[in-house]
Amino acid sequence: MPLTESLVLDALKVVMDPDLHRDIVTLGFVRDVVIEGGQVSFTINLTTPACPVKEELKAQAEAAVQGIEGVTSVQIEMTATVRSRPSEAEDLLPDVANVIAIASGKGGVGKSTVTVNLAVALAQKGARVGILDADVYGPSVPLLLGAQNEKPFTEGQKIVPVFRFGVHTMSIGYLLDDDQAVLWRGPMVAGTVRQLLADVNWGTLDYLLVDLPPGTGDAPMSLAQLVPLTGVVIVSTPHNVAANIAGKAVQLFKRLNSPILGVVENMGVLVDPVTGAETRMFSGLSGEDLANQLKVPYLGSVPFDPQVSQAGDQGIPAVVAYPQSAQADALKEIAGRLAQQASIKAMTS
Repeated sequence: MPLTESLVLDALKVVMDPDLHRDIVTLGFVRDVVIEGGQVSFTINLTTPACPVKEELKAQAEAAVQGIEGVTSVQIEMTATVRSRPSEAEDLLPDVANVIAIASGKGGVGKSTVTVNLAVALAQKGARVGILDADVYGPSVPLLLGAQNEKPFTEGQKIVPVFRFGVHTMSIGYLLDDDQAVLWRGPMVAGTVRQLLADVNWGTLDYLLVDLPPGTGDAPMSLAQLVPLTGVVIVSTPHNVAANIAGKAVQLFKRLNSPILGVVENMGVLVDPVTGAETRMFSGLSGEDLANQLKVPYLGSVPFDPQVSQAGDQGIPAVVAYPQSAQADALKEIAGRLAQQASIKAMTS
């Protein structure tokens, strides 16, 4: 029997996407099948370059086609096209596929550090990424990226974001003097968030991560009302107080009809670098238990390590400063799961 495209596609129907629970052919992921004698080549176009199961899908596809009689070699190119969130008639960010808010119930949980590292980890996977620092009262993204002395410039009528570690960034912190305090009331906060969205030339992005101020105030509500969000990530620590207030943040976003993509636990176990022994520094509700309690996905835990905060203080994200560390591994895995959840929302909405 001669090799045909139909034979190849039929063989590939055994390869299932573990999140969407459908095969890669039905999902339209398989493209450009070329057959030359016994040589078969094709492309698998996934929904994110940060897909955590990309290599597994590739291996399964190669094995499936290799099993066809007459096939002598299989060449697979893995690509990705990030699916867009639902948009509205007056979308402020028409060229941004996914807007993801990073929120916390209380301050001090390392939300900005997590935001910066997730953004850089996504960019390292090949995604086009931006960070909007919407914490107008305590903007810390410029410091965490070592860009506190940068000043954005304008091009035409738009502000050009500061580019750092492969990520486009904008923050009110770039526009203020170091010792300048922000004394704004609610309506001014909402107006500033709108300007940072609409007056910045974000370009074409796969993901825009928005670092929100802690709590459930004007900035989170304004963002949810201004832009169709792909979803929200809640950052918490293993403290009962942090978990309790994080739960309130989840309820706020649910009331605003913003999907919860998952919970990230920061400052999890402390890993002894010599013995590998794990010590839980805090005895409160874990991130996994919090996610189960709130009935939302659990994206993972970032181990407790002073190196993470030290790297941030030096203006270098931990995934860059210590790429082989347990913290970097955890952050990269969480970035993949975040992209995975964003894809699920885009494919099922």
